[in-house]
Amino acid sequence: MKRSARLSVALHALVHLVDKPEAVTSTILSECLMTNPVVVRRVMGELREAGIVSSAKGHDGGWRLTRPPGEVSLQDVHAALGETLLLRAESDPGDTACTIVRTVDRVMTDFLADAEALLAARLKRISLGDLARNSAHDHKTISGV
Repeated sequence: MKRSARLSVALHALVHLVDKPEAVTSTILSECLMTNPVVVRRVMGELREAGIVSSAKGHDGGWRLTRPPGEVSLQDVHAALGETLLLRAESDPGDTACTIVRTVDRVMTDFLADAEALLAARLKRISLGDLARNSAHDHKTISGV
């Protein structure tokens, strides 16, 4: 199973919206993200449903943040996309009536749920504003500005 890159796409796009008073189009975002505008629209549409961004059509249309970047946690973004961060490799369960198969499945499900909760808690402590500041700092360091 291929790991989803939607969280990375969403975060990358959102950082591009930080400190932008004007709306940014899906086409411009797709060029920054090196992906198709349709991918951007799908991901951003889910963020719009969660109230993280808004959109407008037509001249001067595009995407805007609806809240200050410091008030949007990475967990907010993750939750808006509705997917897990961890993938469980599926194996042949064998006989589901077997107590060993059921026990292994229960233990792995509990373990992954605990790990997801830890990751979610960590994402909650980081805001979009933090990410944007770190990105600006890294950019200056890399470019020598």
